[in-house]
Amino acid sequence: MYEIWIEVLMKTELFKNIPVNDLKSMIYCLSPMVKEYRKGELVAMEGHKIKGIGLLLKGALTISKDVIDGTSLIMKKIESGDMFGEIAAFADKEVWPATVTAQQDSHVMFMPSERIVGLCPTGCIGHKILLNNMLRIVSNKAISLNEKIEYLSVRSIREKISKYLIAQYKQQKSTTLFLNMNRNEMADFLNVTRPSLSREMSYMKDEGLIDFHRSSVKILDLERMSMYLN
Repeated sequence: MYEIWIEVLMKTELFKNIPVNDLKSMIYCLSPMVKEYRKGELVAMEGHKIKGIGLLLKGALTISKDVIDGTSLIMKKIESGDMFGEIAAFADKEVWPATVTAQQDSHVMFMPSERIVGLCPTGCIGHKILLNNMLRIVSNKAISLNEKIEYLSVRSIREKISKYLIAQYKQQKSTTLFLNMNRNEMADFLNVTRPSLSREMSYMKDEGLIDFHRSSVKILDLERMSMYLN
């Protein structure tokens, strides 16, 4: 039942550098559960018990957090091959810290955390690589969460936008950026309203800082934009 997902799993960070034959035998040792979700369906709810570490095989998910005014703040968009819940799965309090919703029809694999970090009965090389991959993923996620806190601490909308676009520039290594969020999702991520975000981006376009079309944004003046971060 897992064979149809082997090609997808080989491209994920969790199973990176694991030979395909080792992966095929390892996946049965991990005994994951694959579930299908329709668009708009809840994959996990904040405060509920964790089912296991999630890995999106197909589709798209969003991770959101309820805030004090009753609104929902999008923390991250999950794409095929991405993991979620890997930090909370190893915490003393085994509950989901946020709500996960299917943005499209999706297939999700849930893996018991104890199977990943537990001792492998055969001591295979693949499992050692798996543990190293998991440690790297958790470390990178901790850094990413710290960056999210930095966005929330910034008050100026222009500074939030500049900080986000420059981060994307460093990641994509190009001044022409292809964003995986629409305007509503970006507004939620930066903790601003959609009208305020659109208005400020229009001002920045008029001032020659950026240009944009749909999900594509081009940084026109990186040096001047960087000044808003000082």
